[in-house]
Amino acid sequence: MDYRNILFEQRGAVALLTLNRPDKMNAWTYDMRDELLHAMDRVNNDPDMGAMVLTGAGRGFCAGADIGVMFKKQLDDAETDDGTARPPSTAAVWVKAVRAAKPMIAAVNGAAVGVGLTQILPCDYIMASEKAKFCCAFVKMGVVTELASSHYLVQRMGWGHANEAALTARMIGGEEAVQLGLADRLVPHERLLDEAVALAGQMARNPSRQLRMVKQLLSQNGSESDLDKVLQRETAALELAYKSPEHAEAVNAFLEKRQPDFRNLTE
Repeated sequence: MDYRNILFEQRGAVALLTLNRPDKMNAWTYDMRDELLHAMDRVNNDPDMGAMVLTGAGRGFCAGADIGVMFKKQLDDAETDDGTARPPSTAAVWVKAVRAAKPMIAAVNGAAVGVGLTQILPCDYIMASEKAKFCCAFVKMGVVTELASSHYLVQRMGWGHANEAALTARMIGGEEAVQLGLADRLVPHERLLDEAVALAGQMARNPSRQLRMVKQLLSQNGSESDLDKVLQRETAALELAYKSPEHAEAVNAFLEKRQPDFRNLTE
């Protein structure tokens, strides 16, 4: 696939995915989403890459959905609706892809508004620069939260803060976002990518299979109230992990007093 809406760069074992519509403040479109999904598959299938960083080109991260391309088209389509069934929402595709992928860090360099915010909520870590801004803008556009954000906002911020952010639709600066739990770390703007790539590199040194298994457990168990189910899932994953070549390599490396090499292991 030729990328027209994103940039793809490899930095060691980390892939840097950059939203690249700076003249539109990286406004989100379906084409951008499809290119991101393709790039994520590319990383997932490359044993030399172990993690991803998602950021934006120019002064913004993502200003939300492209109003002309997205919302206006939806209104026009509704006016000429011939009764044909519409395709199902693809929101689940994005959320499931992020949670099933190798580790993914959002490096927010500017405004993250609407879908610019909700697309990163399922990421494993959100790093914000001092110039970052976050806005759950949906009610201002006469719509509601999406991409499972009504779940992730509560998970990240707690009940009260999530309600306040979603119902006021106000802009939240990077420092306050970290205080509220909407973002995980505030860093100097000029250090944002270096810090994000360094953290992703730490994750990438670990075995990809087990990283993705841990992500699955966190997704399934993070809001699970039945501890028996939590334990069952962990036990099943452990049984698979104990039989894996990555576990054998880790044990052998420890005994041989060397660093483990998890790349290109065979079953």
